[in-house]
Amino acid sequence: MSQLQEKVVSLGKKERKINIFVLLFAILAISTLLTYILPAGEYTRIDADGRTTVDPNSFKWIKSAPVGLFDMIKAVHTGMVDAGNIIFFLLIIGGFFGVLRATGTVDGLIATMARKLSTREKLLIPVVMLVFAAGGSLMGMAEETLAYVPLVIPLALALGFDTITGTAIVIVGALSGFTTAIMNPFTVGIAQGVAELPMFSGMGYRLVLFVIVYLVSVLFVYRHAMKVKNNPSIGIYGKYTKEEASHLLQSSAKLTTRHKLILGAFLINYIVLAFGVIKFQWYITEIAALFVILTIVIGIIGKLSADHIVNSFTKGSASLISGALIIGVSRAILVILNEGHIVDPLLHQVSESIQNFPSYLSVAGMYSFQALIHFVLASGSGHAMLTMPIMAPLADLLHITRQTAVLSFSFADGIGNMIFPTATTLMASLAIAGIPWTKWAKWILPLVLIQYLIGLIAVITAHFIGYGPF
Repeated sequence: MSQLQEKVVSLGKKERKINIFVLLFAILAISTLLTYILPAGEYTRIDADGRTTVDPNSFKWIKSAPVGLFDMIKAVHTGMVDAGNIIFFLLIIGGFFGVLRATGTVDGLIATMARKLSTREKLLIPVVMLVFAAGGSLMGMAEETLAYVPLVIPLALALGFDTITGTAIVIVGALSGFTTAIMNPFTVGIAQGVAELPMFSGMGYRLVLFVIVYLVSVLFVYRHAMKVKNNPSIGIYGKYTKEEASHLLQSSAKLTTRHKLILGAFLINYIVLAFGVIKFQWYITEIAALFVILTIVIGIIGKLSADHIVNSFTKGSASLISGALIIGVSRAILVILNEGHIVDPLLHQVSESIQNFPSYLSVAGMYSFQALIHFVLASGSGHAMLTMPIMAPLADLLHITRQTAVLSFSFADGIGNMIFPTATTLMASLAIAGIPWTKWAKWILPLVLIQYLIGLIAVITAHFIGYGPF
């Protein structure tokens, strides 16, 4: 988070930001207050095929259990302990990214592609967007893309496009993958863990959605880029000019044989991961161990010293500390709601109010709720930790598969990141490019609406096909 803020400040921007921790503590305080106001109740929890769910016919009202001020503060630590497996998983992923960046592989890959595509302008948008989309969908790449915004923008300008095209290639590309989340550990991985689904299950359907969303996003950006190429006066250039392009485009980074070996190891890692998840039902612990092994392997291939590997790993982990803490504080909110016994009454009231609706309307309502909550909680992992403990049992009560509930979350979470001013990665990217948020929002809104529609159709279809395994 601090790196994003430094980028914004360095560009002289005075962006007003919503501090996510202030917001979460405000929600924590409100949740505590609600334990004094709302009636308490509970469902009986039962074990069904190895997963915990609720007996939909067991709800009963109980004596109120308001949470005190000191108990509210204690809930922060309790929440972090409860979410410890997910928090440490994220820190390991962050450490892996730190070592991968230290090898120079990512820089070499992007710079080499930029040079090869500089004379093939029509391939730039689909090819480079596919790279970022794959990163977003397989690795949850989001903030990591910021380093490539100032690299792709001059390339876009040199080819006759504008700054908004270069920015969109990176941001829209990554977020189109982040939304469909084939194996995104920060959204689907966490949400499925909370919902007690097999890790990364349902990949086939999400792969189809990935292709659809990717193609729609590419066509949207490509259409704008071609219009600008034919009429440069309609372009949005931000703080860049075409005269700067040739200078900014220079990069000495190359994709060496060593980098190619590292990329090969990375690919093998994902093949092993997919096999382990499907064949042996690997979960967070096994996947984290796999990334630790991969980190050591790429460090050795990259000829990094032991100290360099460790230092790069700790720096990468440190970059995700704020995200890890967000998960813990978000979990604290659930701790308060559970201690006050007001979650089950909420589920009961919502299920009672919509149980007579057609099932597809219930799915649409769940999807809409996730889209609205994402405006104030733009952290994917925090969003998952806050809402999925409620959405998973609600899906059981409404006879909707938990996998559909997870899909509703991942789509609503990813799409909002492309337009909501509470999305820090987006705001930092716009600051780097010098593009006002109002201009970006006006430009991106049609694509956002199209993707929301695709998401709505996707979750309703998922419901009708019984998207599972459960």
